[in-house]
Amino acid sequence: MTKRYVLVHDENKCIGCQACNVACRSENNVPESVTRLQVRIEGPYGNFPHLHFKYNRVSCEQCENAPCVKVCPTGAAYVNDDGIVSINEGKCVGCLYCVAACPYKVRFINPETRVPDKCDFCKESRLARGEEPACVSVCPTDALTFGDANDLNSEVRKLLDTKQNYQQKVNLGTEPRVYRIPSRRGGIKA
Repeated sequence: MTKRYVLVHDENKCIGCQACNVACRSENNVPESVTRLQVRIEGPYGNFPHLHFKYNRVSCEQCENAPCVKVCPTGAAYVNDDGIVSINEGKCVGCLYCVAACPYKVRFINPETRVPDKCDFCKESRLARGEEPACVSVCPTDALTFGDANDLNSEVRKLLDTKQNYQQKVNLGTEPRVYRIPSRRGGIKA
């Protein structure tokens, strides 16, 4: 793999505004009844007037050891040379094995195409044009950083090397490529 695309979500900078969700929906023509990504808001925590919230990004984790790819009987779910977990709609037979196998529960059936769908870092549109994913480009607080972790000079590599970070469900051996910088107390304080 020449490139290793990763995404970092800084939970300290995120304000839960959902701009990323709206941009994703627009860029990828995601129907209203489903979502490729969302930011779940938890809280408030603490006691008034010292309240805080926690913001959790929920999207495909772009696993290096993707269960969804392993169970696909036709090869419709696959990992591209850049490591992005993708779906070939033409090969999909609708068995839903990939949806069931995803331990993050982020795959869904697109009600218009009737094919499993999920975040693909805007691979076919923005990445193909040399741009960042839509969610990254619209984030008003720069809570999202995207790039090639194999490039030692990239912003994402520097961030991963200098900031404490974590990945979800690493105990499953999926090797997710979405990293999180943990919240110190939460985002906005009321």
